[in-house]
Amino acid sequence: MTNFEDYKEGRIHFIGVGGCSMSGLAQILNNLGYQVSGSDLNDSPFMQTLREQNIPVHIGHDAAYVQGAALVIYSAAIKPSNVEFAYAKEHGIPMLERSVLLGQVSRGYEKSICIAGCHGKTTITSMLALISNDAHIDPTVHVGGMVDFLSGGVRLGKEDCFITEACEYVRSFLTLHPSHIVINNIDDDHLDCYRDIDEIIDTFVQFVSLLPENGVLFANPDDENTQKALSRVDCKVITYSIRGNGQYNAANVAYDELGNPEFDIVKEGKALGHIVLHVPGLHNVQNALAACVVAYEAMGISFEESAKALLHYHLAGRRFELVGERDGVKIFHDYAHHPTEIKACLDAASNYPHKKLYVLFQCNSFTRARTLRKKYGLAFEKADVVMVPNLYPGRDIDTGDIHATDLVDEINAHSHNALYLPTFQDIKEYLLKNWQSGDIVVTLGSGDVYKQQMVLLEK
Repeated sequence: MTNFEDYKEGRIHFIGVGGCSMSGLAQILNNLGYQVSGSDLNDSPFMQTLREQNIPVHIGHDAAYVQGAALVIYSAAIKPSNVEFAYAKEHGIPMLERSVLLGQVSRGYEKSICIAGCHGKTTITSMLALISNDAHIDPTVHVGGMVDFLSGGVRLGKEDCFITEACEYVRSFLTLHPSHIVINNIDDDHLDCYRDIDEIIDTFVQFVSLLPENGVLFANPDDENTQKALSRVDCKVITYSIRGNGQYNAANVAYDELGNPEFDIVKEGKALGHIVLHVPGLHNVQNALAACVVAYEAMGISFEESAKALLHYHLAGRRFELVGERDGVKIFHDYAHHPTEIKACLDAASNYPHKKLYVLFQCNSFTRARTLRKKYGLAFEKADVVMVPNLYPGRDIDTGDIHATDLVDEINAHSHNALYLPTFQDIKEYLLKNWQSGDIVVTLGSGDVYKQQMVLLEK
């Protein structure tokens, strides 16, 4: 099998290097002494980070960029028709898919901490990165989102420790070589590549089987599907819970006027630490608890040190991110696109001071809209108004059997607060006519919806 370690002398070219994971891997290889180049269709902050590290990158795709490369790395988003991909294939240049490279990178570290789960991966990983940094431990970190205190989504360390998100999409986490695994939750996401929730649980169990004999699984027993997986694994398990079900538990949770929580970490009735967060929502209590427990058990970092670090933790980019303000209305964006994530985000948003809570939600997948339609209907009860434009196709093909109006009907059957506004221009006109100072707007979704905040802020 092709191994990136065999190409120390040649150039390694990344097709689609502008994404968070791909740019992070390019930086890791560059840091390890490999000659790296890359290209992407569009410019991005990640591309700028690569330029600052003197990694040659190109906007647009051209077969010339691949000529002379010893190895090509490509992301799952790259189609065989891509001119660089096609050239590499035609000329027999060895190729590796992104997740395979990530797995090979993880193999090079004695301690490989892999953060899995359908929700919360980026937050837990970035929290753990901050905690370890402040504790003067120097791991390499690979995060699936923009994090302000990292170089985009990566931290380049010198210790024999690797912390990474472990994504279940197309089973990519099965390429990893974990010493420690976190399962924060298991949900019915990515049903375009899984048959059903049972197959997703099966795949998580398969992932846990990759642990060595001395490996450790950290898991959230509050989650029903995670419990099902736990009943089938044979390894050391450490549990954390916000409902009193774990070996480590969050207790005495309280909120400030902005909805930011604080809580005690308790084990066997004994308080071990007090955590104060400046990010909102009960789901972030769960995320922070996971990060603190992993830091303590896997890295020897005290709860006191974790508490100090998390005092200045801010959410990764596109996680309840304040984008700007217009006419006294604050506009936030969150990457949430699954009903579970949306509900958690809006629970947090509802605790933020506001008069009316407007939500702009664009579903980024016909498959998600079709398979999660009923659950979407239950996710928006904390909003005053939900504005739903036409679906964003993402990776899907429109088969004509699902429409944005179907989601509106489901939401209105439960919370009676949804409007179908086909275009973003329709939504902007509606908001400008109706919002008032003191209201907040939250845009939700993983497609192009995040670009609309700037449109809303333009006068």
